[in-house]
Amino acid sequence: MSSESEILQEKATEKSLYDYQNRDLNRIFDVMKNESDDFNLLYQLPTGGGKTVIFSEIVRRYIKQHQKKVVILTHRIELCKQTSNVLSGFNVKNKVINSKVKTLPDQDDYQCFVAMVETLNNRLSDNDFKLKNIGLVIIDEAHYNSFRKLFKFFEDCFILGVTATPLSSNIKLPMKDNYNKLIVGDDISTLIKNGFLANAEVFNYDVGLTSLKIGINGDYTVKSSEALYTNSLMQTKLLSAYEEMAKGKKTLIFNNGIYTSKEVYYTFKKAGYNVRHLDNTANKQERKDILKWFKQTPDAVLSSVSILTTGFDEPTVETIILNRATRSLTLYFQMIGRGSRIYKDRNTFQVIDLGNNEARFGPWNQPVDWQHIFKNPDLYLDNIVDDEVLERDFVYTMPDALKVKFNKSFNLNFDVKAEYKEVINSGKKSFTVIERSIAQHSQICIDNSEDIYDARELIKDLQDEIAFRVKQYCYCIMNSTQNYKDWLFEEYNRRLRISFNGKF
Repeated sequence: MSSESEILQEKATEKSLYDYQNRDLNRIFDVMKNESDDFNLLYQLPTGGGKTVIFSEIVRRYIKQHQKKVVILTHRIELCKQTSNVLSGFNVKNKVINSKVKTLPDQDDYQCFVAMVETLNNRLSDNDFKLKNIGLVIIDEAHYNSFRKLFKFFEDCFILGVTATPLSSNIKLPMKDNYNKLIVGDDISTLIKNGFLANAEVFNYDVGLTSLKIGINGDYTVKSSEALYTNSLMQTKLLSAYEEMAKGKKTLIFNNGIYTSKEVYYTFKKAGYNVRHLDNTANKQERKDILKWFKQTPDAVLSSVSILTTGFDEPTVETIILNRATRSLTLYFQMIGRGSRIYKDRNTFQVIDLGNNEARFGPWNQPVDWQHIFKNPDLYLDNIVDDEVLERDFVYTMPDALKVKFNKSFNLNFDVKAEYKEVINSGKKSFTVIERSIAQHSQICIDNSEDIYDARELIKDLQDEIAFRVKQYCYCIMNSTQNYKDWLFEEYNRRLRISFNGKF
């Protein structure tokens, strides 16, 4: 007979799990029941879906049913502590095996051990350190490859990997080689529809990425990213995107490279905003202080480098800025997922994309065929859209905040490709397209200005659109050398400035 307190605990736990979490839990236990004790199962659930809560309940139930112990592996010290706290909330006696724990004389007192990969690997490689009676191993953020080295120590255990993105962080080591089966949980759009996640409003800015190089791990190199994102044009674009869409909102900026993040910090500081920078060189105390400041400051802007992509929950975040491009689907979901927590009555958040990421991967909340990606990762990776194609297909839309400045003009549109076709068909020089584009820009500036100084001021607001039109024109004439684009951009601006002479 179960004691009364056990029954109460069971009811309380069941109540604290949502329907979709209970449903997935039962699917996982069905596999445990029907497969061998050394089966490897992978479970996918989006960021914010409550993976830690689910596997804590799995641990509680597993220990009760099997009288065996559980090991939970994470790749970050913060995740160890978070997991340990949640387990304690589920009445699971657990111990964190950190760098201070060299031996385990008291292991009989615990039902579950939480450890970092490197620490546990070092301990288990030492013959004196043994973990007894382990039946289940749970691997958090299972797409990281550092976990593979530990599989050999748990060959007779049931292994459950948990991840939001069942795509290996190492293209040469697909996850299907380590896991026999994948269970897919509710997708992002379902969790949004049922009120468990906030929805993203995404704003895309056109960024030329053809200078980026792809590194050995399949993503853009830090060096080529730093070269692009630290230049003054990109810093200005970032700042104006923030001012246009997110001014005064709590904002988290993701960068690729420490130097870029520091440049962002200086740019925002100079503009008078409440900003801090955080990267993995910060010590424990600095990190703690910065995250406390971020939590408590309503208009905080935090510029960071990949460090906050996992295990960081700050539901008060209102805007995520992707000030980087990535070819990693996992990173794409992790970065945006940091803003997807429901907070009080707010059920939407903003994403400002300065890396053509949405164009590359599709909307964050669209359904993804994870089973297909799990079985055919190579096929998926080979079909990621090329940057030049992305740029070619990009369509610039003037932001609403900018349209207000040009509200006296009847028509703000100018289709470079259509004009080019018309110009060529009527036997004119292709450069006529640029002349017509300048004339149209000149007209809308004059329409909405009192004097020549106002008109020249408005040119600053048109820089993104000018860059877009120049790029479109270069595709039409098949001249995409950077030197020519740069020259044409400068020439366009010069001609536009002098077009106002004598008009006022």
